[in-house]
Amino acid sequence: MRIRHLRKMLFTLFSMVLIAPLVTFAQVNVKGKVTDAVSNEPLPGVNVTLKGSTTGASTDVNGNYSITVPSATSQIQFFLLGYQAQTVAASSSTINIKLAEDVAKLDEVVITGLATNVKRSNLANAVATISSKELTGTSTPQTLDGALNGKLVGANIIAASGAPGGGMSVRLRGLTSINSGTQPLYVVDGVIMDNSSISGGLNVVTAASRNGSATSNQDNPSNRIADINPEDIENVEVLKGASAAAIYGALASSGVIIITTKKGSQGKTKVSFSQDLGTAKAIKLLGVRQWDEDKIQAFYESNQANADAQKQLYRDAVANNALYDYEKEMYGETGFLTNSSLSVRGGGEKTNFFLSGLIQDEDGIIKNSGYKKYSIRANVDHKISNRFNVALTTNYINSSADRGLTNNDNNSVSYGVALSSTPTYANLHPDAAGNYPANPYSASNPLETRDLITNNEKVNRFLGGLSLTAFIQQNSKSVTKAIVRGGLDYYNLYTKGIFPNSLQFESNGNGTDGASVQGSTNNLNTNYSALLVNTYTSGGKEAWNFTTSAGATAENFDQNQLLDVATKLIGTQTNVNQASAVTVVQYRAPRKNRGLFIQEEINFADRVIVTGGLRFDKSTDNADVNKFEMFPKASAAVNLQNFDFWKVKSINQLKLRAAYGESGNFPPFGSKYTSFSASNIGGFGGTLIGVINNQGFVQQGNKDIKQERQKEFEAGFDISFLDNKVTFEATYYNKKAYDLIFTQNVQPSSGFVQKVINGGTLQNEGVELSLGFIPFSSPNFRWNFRTNYWMNRAKMLKLDIPSFNVGGFSNTLGSFKIEEGKSPTQIVGLDDIDGDGNSDGVFVLGNSEPKFQMNFVNDFTIYKNLSLSFTLHWKNKGDNINLSQFLNDLGGTSHDYDADKNNNGVADAIDRISTVGVSSRIFVQDASFVRLRDIGLYYSFNTDLLNKTFKGVVSGIKLGVSATNLFTITHYDSYDPEVSNFGSAGFSSNVEVTPYPSAKRMFFHLTVDF
Repeated sequence: MRIRHLRKMLFTLFSMVLIAPLVTFAQVNVKGKVTDAVSNEPLPGVNVTLKGSTTGASTDVNGNYSITVPSATSQIQFFLLGYQAQTVAASSSTINIKLAEDVAKLDEVVITGLATNVKRSNLANAVATISSKELTGTSTPQTLDGALNGKLVGANIIAASGAPGGGMSVRLRGLTSINSGTQPLYVVDGVIMDNSSISGGLNVVTAASRNGSATSNQDNPSNRIADINPEDIENVEVLKGASAAAIYGALASSGVIIITTKKGSQGKTKVSFSQDLGTAKAIKLLGVRQWDEDKIQAFYESNQANADAQKQLYRDAVANNALYDYEKEMYGETGFLTNSSLSVRGGGEKTNFFLSGLIQDEDGIIKNSGYKKYSIRANVDHKISNRFNVALTTNYINSSADRGLTNNDNNSVSYGVALSSTPTYANLHPDAAGNYPANPYSASNPLETRDLITNNEKVNRFLGGLSLTAFIQQNSKSVTKAIVRGGLDYYNLYTKGIFPNSLQFESNGNGTDGASVQGSTNNLNTNYSALLVNTYTSGGKEAWNFTTSAGATAENFDQNQLLDVATKLIGTQTNVNQASAVTVVQYRAPRKNRGLFIQEEINFADRVIVTGGLRFDKSTDNADVNKFEMFPKASAAVNLQNFDFWKVKSINQLKLRAAYGESGNFPPFGSKYTSFSASNIGGFGGTLIGVINNQGFVQQGNKDIKQERQKEFEAGFDISFLDNKVTFEATYYNKKAYDLIFTQNVQPSSGFVQKVINGGTLQNEGVELSLGFIPFSSPNFRWNFRTNYWMNRAKMLKLDIPSFNVGGFSNTLGSFKIEEGKSPTQIVGLDDIDGDGNSDGVFVLGNSEPKFQMNFVNDFTIYKNLSLSFTLHWKNKGDNINLSQFLNDLGGTSHDYDADKNNNGVADAIDRISTVGVSSRIFVQDASFVRLRDIGLYYSFNTDLLNKTFKGVVSGIKLGVSATNLFTITHYDSYDPEVSNFGSAGFSSNVEVTPYPSAKRMFFHLTVDF
């Protein structure tokens, strides 16, 4: 028996020795080339993966790939965004693939939750996806949010400033709050990213806000999403409403923008270098008034002595050839732009990596303004074993922005306000010794202010994310995995505003006698999540597929702002300790959120897809810090074409879909508290309820304050036909925000001025339509066309407090009014209804919400190597309050001051000014426009030619020219119809007061791949 048993063991061992090499040799290495089905051009960047695993590679610039799979029966998947995916068996060592273009993008995978994703063909929500090509493939954007402008369906994006370094306001499907944030949540590779706009304290010198505070939302600082390098982005997915974003709970009241950065892939290491050189010019200059002696006499006729003096100054200026176009001197600079980027990506069977670096240097169109940014990124994915994967993302950013001094001010110190009253015959230039003359027409000399002040923002930022995925069990029908993630977003923002006491508006006892305003903000956000995901399939043609996910999340936010305000500076000193008066302002907003969620997706054979989920949130900002608020979601999609009864072969997809979801908005920090301040009475220290300007007491907190809550329903359908060459999507949504948070005036006898309450309901209702098709396709010419339409209507359904104005500058010049039953974006003001020259009261004059928006995207490929792309953006209606024109009229400098368009014998500017106090209508103006957002023309050199010339060292060279904002068609009478004096504020974003003009940018591009 022992001998027989020994023989059996030896035979088994011998068989294993023989079979082992065969098992090893059974692995198959497959290589080949992926090309376009029409043009036969190679397709770089195609994802080549082993079905059901994380093993993968990607094609190089020549379309070549190589992948090792277990056996000849293994299934290999080929996917590239914009093309129809293919799955083939590894039946040969060489497999060449032709991918057909897919306008519908049905095979695109969309992230729908914290741990799950779904094919677009099965998606129940209208989730917008923007690829890296759509973001940066046409031209070089200044910032990420700028790149989204005009391309994101359902968004209203407005530039808060044209200054280098950006400053944008993004609203998805309308306003969601009155007093809380209206900006979407940004998530970068799972890391929650802060997008604050932090005041630099310029209100100390501008007094733009009369509340006595050093800070103001009229400073128009950069918003921090500008720190992201758009070239690092693989794609952007936008969850526009509560029905899609409910899984993010109370963080997602204004939608979620999910950013996925580029990753490495198996195969040869690829190096890419890009150099962009460009220029920036103002989109539009208005021109200046052309004075003569008759015009001077008319303007100063109330004081003849002054009129005579002004006419003599004008005659002297003419004799000395000293008439100046100060608008052109201020805003007419040509900014030089450079962007240099380098990326390295590659990997093997276990480790993939992506490395990138960026140097961005941009001069502004105003002298002494500009923006510099340095960015370094390292993304690493590592397969520890068959059960464990780890992913690391890191990004360091260093930037510096010189913003100048623009927008509203009440001291006549900003450039535009000072220029509004300065005639062309005034001499503001320095003498040979560098001394600037005083400006007799304003409190400041704008050339002196431009040349001598400092308004700088410096940022050091680090974002890091770590993700560990453990496959707990996996078999042919079921996979269970656990995911643990951690994210960190830390930055230090240092702001510096220096206003020397030698400035006209600071000297001789004017202003603050020199000011140094220096701020330091430390922001630390951390987020953690532990997730469990199980997928199960019953298998077969009519498979039932279940995806179950659950998890816990934790977010910690801590922003600490410190602002030192020093006035009455000694000599030329800038340090805050070299001042006679120093004030320190600190604001700190720590918050902790905790969440739980569970979600189930059921998919029957890609025919019916049903999803349901619950999110539970609690926060230290809530009245009850231990109470969890619940946010449900549910959705369903039906793909009719996948049912057996479907016989219409020309229609590739007809999907009906509907979704419902709820999300929240945490109360503003400190809403439940009443502030106290240190006081001293008769030598005895203590605390009192803080006093505001000795006229009243501070806002009373509300211990019962509730979260704002959004409830959204959306429904729609998607259809594609003619082999997916034509696609159409239609979506209707209805979103209501309940328990809006307001500050309510209270009786003075209470000891307070205001109290925080919940008291209103706001509705947004809209339609989104998308059409894409290929009008023409041949080996030598191809045309892709896409167009989108979107509109939103907002209405205050309920208001528990009296109606009130918000934003703007009173009824005299136009303001926004929150009123039950009316649009919250309505603009109201005085008006003369009967035309008798007297005001008849306050009436609705306009609305800042566009009637609708559309874009038109065209991509042409000509003779394989030449490509042309451009995007047109049309905004129909939507009014601005144009106070730049009001100031120019008041100062006598409007470019059309002397025109007489209505032929009444009175100058247009005088007609406009004469209505002030009677009607505000003349300055509420239609801001419709058609704009060429971007256009690019590129030529890619033939790969065979490059291989012969560079012996395989250089695999690709692409040359191109591009432009952004190249032309704008509008009747709006100012620099740019896209404008916001109040930064990213949800309301009053369409008010203009002498902004930093927006620029058109033109580039030359060179990209070399190695």
